[in-house]
Amino acid sequence: MPDIRRVTLWCFVGLSALLLAIQPAFASDTLRRFVGEYSGTAQVEQLDGSVEQRDMSVAIRETRKGFEVQWSTAIQRASGEEKTKTYKIEFQPTERNGVFAAAMKTNVFGHTVQMNAMKGEPFVWARVIDKTLTVFSLYVAENGDYLMQQYDRTLADGGLELDFSLHRNGMPSRKVSSFLTRD
Repeated sequence: MPDIRRVTLWCFVGLSALLLAIQPAFASDTLRRFVGEYSGTAQVEQLDGSVEQRDMSVAIRETRKGFEVQWSTAIQRASGEEKTKTYKIEFQPTERNGVFAAAMKTNVFGHTVQMNAMKGEPFVWARVIDKTLTVFSLYVAENGDYLMQQYDRTLADGGLELDFSLHRNGMPSRKVSSFLTRD
């Protein structure tokens, strides 16, 4: 008759392996509903009272280890000049359910890691709560001041509701809202 302790140990190891195998699928299912390409426009009021139109797009894709978010903003100035900024960040699951670490650079061992906010690099992370994927970016200035950006992308019929907010040292500085249509 087999040793009950050995059987119990093997059952525990097997169950643990099964749970580890299931966990990434759960994370993928949580994110799969966001996967797609979206675009739209927003009117943004500047500090001087002028209004700029911004064309916005975002692509959310699954990756081998998590997901990536790539977004672009094209600013159309009154002078006719257009300026485009594009960002792409890969996120990987953390030990916290629904919280994802940014994998923005590679260390000497070839592993992707967070950037260092104390060196002026953005510290970025994401979370998913219900139908909202939020990306946070924290910047620490040379003098210790901080800038916090928050992008809330909420699933809605036909696309995403985008709410962007910017805070400087805890004080609201800018807010932009728009609807991005699923392409």
